[in-house]
Amino acid sequence: MAKRIDGKVISAQVKDECRQRVADEKIEATLAVIQVGNDPASTVYVGNKKKACEYIGIQSLAYELPEETTEEELLALVEKLNQDDKVQGILVQLPLPPQINENKVIETISPKKDVDGFHPQSVGALSIGQPGFVSCTPAGIIELLKRSGVEIDGKECVIVGRSNIVGKPMAMLMLRENATVTVCHSHTANLKEVTSRADILIVAIGRPKFITREYVKEGAVVIDVGIHRNENGKLCGDVDFDDVEPIASAITPVPGGVGPMTIAMLMKNCVEAKGIQNS
Repeated sequence: MAKRIDGKVISAQVKDECRQRVADEKIEATLAVIQVGNDPASTVYVGNKKKACEYIGIQSLAYELPEETTEEELLALVEKLNQDDKVQGILVQLPLPPQINENKVIETISPKKDVDGFHPQSVGALSIGQPGFVSCTPAGIIELLKRSGVEIDGKECVIVGRSNIVGKPMAMLMLRENATVTVCHSHTANLKEVTSRADILIVAIGRPKFITREYVKEGAVVIDVGIHRNENGKLCGDVDFDDVEPIASAITPVPGGVGPMTIAMLMKNCVEAKGIQNS
């Protein structure tokens, strides 16, 4: 039976470390969170981010804008926050309404305040090993692996999914940790053959229970980034947990695996923001 990698426990450790650092170093930081419209999932995420800021001892500013907000209005707010020395981090909650170009918004956020790690400059810095913010979900996966005693150095890692938010930065982080990395996607031939070579399999494809035991090498570590509701309204991931757990050596559950790490790493980015801004 696989070891369950508990994201709730590990995310609590990361947040406690952030809280301690804020207290010890008397860090004063403010995270500005902008939400456009009232998408229910976004409202939950924004609420969790506010709670996390309060817990670790930093300020949060909430900007709740109506659904019909124009791109110009949103960009003007981002520019205003870029210029505000009291704000160390800016986060625009995605998805945005259709009248707003997400890429333009991401590119308008100052790379020095890009605590989500989505700006092209942040991604570029990651790819060449320079200081900068790292996308929170991939950074959280590295913490999950390390704090669970999973050896990354020299291991074969397969990532299923090539999104800008998870797949691509994940590949760069695993390379940084000296893994041998393969990235798979919808055009990959013989997917089962490729994934079943992996010592560490990271799945972020957005298809519920897609990965079954035929895709997994016995003894592999399996990280499930997906989150969906099944026909009974119950949460599940991209991996068929019940099918894969018996043959994996370690696996993340959904919920309670990768999810909690995203906000924990956002808090870590906020705490480190001043150092990045002064670099």
